[in-house]
Amino acid sequence: MIRKSLIFFFTFVFSLFSLFSGEKSNYDYVNPFIGTGGYGHTFPGAVVPFGMIQVSPDTALKEVGNSYPWCAGYQYSDKTILGFSHTHFSGTGHSDLGDILLMPISGKLLMEPGEENSPETGYRSRFSHKSEFAQPGYYRVKLSDYDIDVELTATKRVAFHHYSFNKKSPSYVILDLIHSIYYFKEKNVWSYLRVLNSNLVVGYRQTTGWAKNRKIFFAVEFSRPFSDYGYKRYDENFYYFRSKGKLIKLKNKREAHEIYGKKLRVFFDFSGIKELYVKVAISGVDIEGALKNLRKEIPDWDFERVRAEAKKAWENELNKIHVKGSEKNKEIFYTALYHLMIAPMLYQDIDRRYRGIDHQIHKAENFTNYTTFSLWDTFRAAHPLYIILYRERIGDFVNSMLKHYEQSPEGMLPIWPFHANETWCMIGYHSAAVIAEAYLKGIKEFDYEKALDSMVSTATNKNYGGLRYYEKYGYIPVDKEVEAASKTLEYGYDDYAIALMARKMGKKDIFKRFIKRAFFYKNIFDKNTGFMRAKKSDGKFREPFDPLRANYGGDYTEGNAWQYTWHVLQDPEGLIRLMGGSKKFVKKLDKLFKIKGDEKKYGSVEDMSGFIGQYVQGNEPSHHIAYLYNYAGYPWKTQKKINLIMKRMFDNTPFGIPGNEDCGQMSAWYIFSALGFYPVSPVENIYIIGKPLFKEAAINLGKDKEFNIIAKNLSEKNIYIKKAYLNGKRLKRAYITHHELMKGGTLTFIMSSKPNKKWASDKKHLPPSAYSRFRAYVKD
Repeated sequence: MIRKSLIFFFTFVFSLFSLFSGEKSNYDYVNPFIGTGGYGHTFPGAVVPFGMIQVSPDTALKEVGNSYPWCAGYQYSDKTILGFSHTHFSGTGHSDLGDILLMPISGKLLMEPGEENSPETGYRSRFSHKSEFAQPGYYRVKLSDYDIDVELTATKRVAFHHYSFNKKSPSYVILDLIHSIYYFKEKNVWSYLRVLNSNLVVGYRQTTGWAKNRKIFFAVEFSRPFSDYGYKRYDENFYYFRSKGKLIKLKNKREAHEIYGKKLRVFFDFSGIKELYVKVAISGVDIEGALKNLRKEIPDWDFERVRAEAKKAWENELNKIHVKGSEKNKEIFYTALYHLMIAPMLYQDIDRRYRGIDHQIHKAENFTNYTTFSLWDTFRAAHPLYIILYRERIGDFVNSMLKHYEQSPEGMLPIWPFHANETWCMIGYHSAAVIAEAYLKGIKEFDYEKALDSMVSTATNKNYGGLRYYEKYGYIPVDKEVEAASKTLEYGYDDYAIALMARKMGKKDIFKRFIKRAFFYKNIFDKNTGFMRAKKSDGKFREPFDPLRANYGGDYTEGNAWQYTWHVLQDPEGLIRLMGGSKKFVKKLDKLFKIKGDEKKYGSVEDMSGFIGQYVQGNEPSHHIAYLYNYAGYPWKTQKKINLIMKRMFDNTPFGIPGNEDCGQMSAWYIFSALGFYPVSPVENIYIIGKPLFKEAAINLGKDKEFNIIAKNLSEKNIYIKKAYLNGKRLKRAYITHHELMKGGTLTFIMSSKPNKKWASDKKHLPPSAYSRFRAYVKD
């Protein structure tokens, strides 16, 4: 009690200091509601950096096919809350999870969720955004229909609830083991609950969905004993049991302390209790693991201590970058930095056990196991940013991928895994690129030989994504494999990453094989139309062709020819040559940002959003495109476009993210771009300069090193770089190297209202790419 009072006292003192000093910390700028509206698909609940548990309100129960806006369980425009579940994705365009939903209620006992427009028909409740408050690691709301105040916080593996029942009426807590995000009728395979005593219940549930075979175990502990409990089971018939009541439609009488079935909802009676704390621990291993997590991470009932520790964990991470700028831009920036750290997610118990992709139980030796690798998205900018900011975690990320490979029945590195399941979602083998980048940037905490072997094995697996045809034809034929144009292009970057790693390791044969594959993109460029196109096995392009056309399972992945033609991350110089030189390249690139298309041709692809012409900021294939002007000697055009994108596409509102946040990738794009540079080809170990958003920024690199970015004369009008200096010396190129960044120093921009069309335009100052480095291995 003394400790709790001290925390309140110091929090009060700090609040007074902040109020009178006018200073806000980086933590204070984070707004977890940004992205919770529209297609941002973020959640506002409590989580710690890279934590295993994410406790957050869910506002709807939608079946697959009508659930896209609720990928994170929460939509800002909704008026009711169903309850608070404990697993959530951040920003994805597909979904699952929403496990172990708890909902405190008062008055009449209701076991059904009820209708959105008539919440009184079930246990859901109306709420107002005026009563909502969220900070990193903390969430608060009032359930209006019940007059119950709810607070949430979390540790790595345990969620902590605090309920205040303000009405003098019967009070209950509903535990819903049916509820899911992306729900469908057969999603629940099995549920089990065991009442150990009147304060503690444990159990598990098994589901099939995006993850085909997923198990989650839990332990729920209440601060006060419940006076009664009961359940409703939904199988062949309805079942209802109340321990102090009578049995209704109960075929076989079962022991009250053990409940199981495909679909279960349970209630616990806390009538007469005004204040209740609840701890919920999860495990991917077993009930014992959940209990160990519970007892180790939150051994007491000090909610404020746990909240303060969550805040401290976030402050430590958020303080790795400091920026000076407008209040609005800092709110967007630090919220992006917050979203960057929600995934990948820890996936092992306190005793280091975890469930592997083979569904066997393993123990993590000399590494920490992580899950939720949205690699099609995050290889582009999120993982490069992790290497700069969270270098100590990279070995764990890579080793998690290598263990996945060892345990995989298919002998594959991860594609899009979570909770011991591979979803096979999206395309490419981008884990290879992430591992190669870690190696090329000096990460030492993994076995290089095993890593390269796993990369080559994955990239040559004939059962994956048309690879059996790839080297035979020099492209993926569209009559053999869907989304063939995108696959050919994306495989090329991954192959380049493998080639660079092999070359540095002295593996000449592997290097030669994969550097050749890195140039396969040339085989699907149509000089007549000027687009990358899907080609058939007879060598002819598929007809009819419309560069605006996009559909799932077509020639391209979540995009059209206008977006994917630029997807040659490893070799922009080669692409420029294919298009007939810099002037023609820039002319077509300008057109991309202007052309207006018929939405009927691509509107069915939900992931395409945030349009400027046919540039799509809301989806990843476009993220590098504005930086390509630098490769053609027109960096001033990059500066203009980045300024436009950041102003038009991002805001500090719930609708302030132009598309799916995608496990940190959209945020990483914003963070890099706001700092003034971006990794178009992460394995090239360079960052392409754009246009800084802040007058001053400092990246804490550890070991008393900082990299500072200063933008002199920066204003709404002064968006162009007149001159640039690196550590006081004139910088004539529009890029910096990873080595230059990581050793610390100062990058200074002199900004102007007029473009300096000569700066970094000379051919000898253009960024390197595959063609300039390895032209001997490709035929023009």
